[in-house]
Amino acid sequence: MGRMTDSEVVIGVVFSLQIVIGVLGNCSLLYHYLFLYFTGFKLRCTDLIVKHLIVANLLTLLVRGVPHSIAAFGWQVSPGDVGCKLLFYLQRISRGGTVGSTCFLSVFQAITISSRISRWAELKVKAPQYADSSMCLFWVLYSLVNVIFLLSITGKQSNQNLTNLKHHSYCSSIRHNKIAESLYAALLSFPDVLCVGLMLWTSSYMVSILHRHKQQMKYIRTTNVRPGSSPESRATKNILLLVITYVCFYTVSCIIQVYSSFTYNPTWILVNTSIIIAGFFPTVSPFLLLRHDASACKRCFANIRNRRSPSHMRNG
Repeated sequence: MGRMTDSEVVIGVVFSLQIVIGVLGNCSLLYHYLFLYFTGFKLRCTDLIVKHLIVANLLTLLVRGVPHSIAAFGWQVSPGDVGCKLLFYLQRISRGGTVGSTCFLSVFQAITISSRISRWAELKVKAPQYADSSMCLFWVLYSLVNVIFLLSITGKQSNQNLTNLKHHSYCSSIRHNKIAESLYAALLSFPDVLCVGLMLWTSSYMVSILHRHKQQMKYIRTTNVRPGSSPESRATKNILLLVITYVCFYTVSCIIQVYSSFTYNPTWILVNTSIIIAGFFPTVSPFLLLRHDASACKRCFANIRNRRSPSHMRNG
């Protein structure tokens, strides 16, 4: 291990902090839901989807963050061809789990707050039954789509012509002609673009519902009702914040990736900036969710002392 520069130390520390904070945050969120479950609360369909988001977040932090953190501190990382294919494939799967979970959270919350007399009324009743299975199906489909990703990844120590390789820290990818790369990128990006589009559409729908609700509350002259204070409103606002956070980081990440794709060998700073941005959402998202569920956790302590009634249904 050679002498490290100040910038390498900073990058290594940032990677390490993301991993430690992100793992602690996601494990705390997982413990929170397990605690609610074992104290008699019946989890909502969105809570079931959050379980998948936790798995995707932890997978992202471990398979992306740990190897790059080790490499940033100057240690040699040589996973070989098989190791590189596995690591990059898991990175793609975790990315799909994150975008899919966030998308499904937005969709199911939009269904939850939809009016009982709307055309979504029947879907609103059936939605909780399909939340978990829908996410499992998404994992399977995303895994199959990304099998093609394995064809272009190889170890850094390779017999391939160096002019046909694009280096990614501890691994490399094989360059193809521009047409093949464009088709390849379009295929891999289609599920992400579709999910982000659904997020934006359902988020707009939820904003319109919240706005109508706020207008209706203006005409209520009781002292014990405050606009936007209902559990469903708080949950909706929290998921909207989660979606906005994801879309912002996703947009910046896409801009960097598009720029990198037109660069023969991206600079060290560009590569590490892309990795840091990719790790922000898995690190931040559990704290955004815990921020809302803190009130539910307080309520569960009160309900532990009164367990004579059947299982409670979480409202917020």
